[in-house]
Amino acid sequence: MGDYRGNRAALFDGIEEGGIRAASSYSSHEIDEHDNDNALDGLQDRVSILKRGNDMDASRGILSGTMDRFKML
Repeated sequence: MGDYRGNRAALFDGIEEGGIRAASSYSSHEIDEHDNDNALDGLQDRVSILKRGNDMDASRGILSGTMDRFKML
């Protein structure tokens, strides 16, 4: 069970890092469309994984904490 929660936390870290990378790439006028598409696909994969485990109490706690962080940005 501990491993499962650790993996989910790592998924969220990846989403946040991806979001930060995407935001910083907008300042440079040369956005690589291919990289952007790949990043979006990866994000959608992660979201579907998270939605599948959404009914678990552990994931709900992690999800709500992450959503609060996103709202503050």
